[in-house]
Amino acid sequence: QVQLVESGGGLVQAGGSLRLSCAASGRTLSNYAMGWFRQAPGKDREFVASITWTGVSTYYSDSVRGRFTISRDNAKNTVYLQMNSLKPEDTAVYRCAGPLLSGPLRGSHYAPSAYAYWGQGTQVTVSS
Repeated sequence: QVQLVESGGGLVQAGGSLRLSCAASGRTLSNYAMGWFRQAPGKDREFVASITWTGVSTYYSDSVRGRFTISRDNAKNTVYLQMNSLKPEDTAVYRCAGPLLSGPLRGSHYAPSAYAYWGQGTQVTVSS
């Protein structure tokens, strides 16, 4: 069974940095697109970043582009989200997600519906 476990969240001051990790079991990540989403209290789940199965293309929401970087370490079977220049509006529970099938996504990289497996989430709180 596929399991995704996030770690690395915490409390950070505005302008600071965190690196979130998503460790996978039950599959190797090298042939799967992966994404990061977040959800703040009272708000819908929001796309943050994704990476194609080839790793040659990445996608970011306008709100995080230039500040966040998604990457993959296949040897560790882990996907990362490097978060720099954090803002209070980045405060949310961050979840990593993976699709059911390998290769290209059968849907939009931006859409939660394209992903079948979700981690439990890690809390990121940015203070002002």
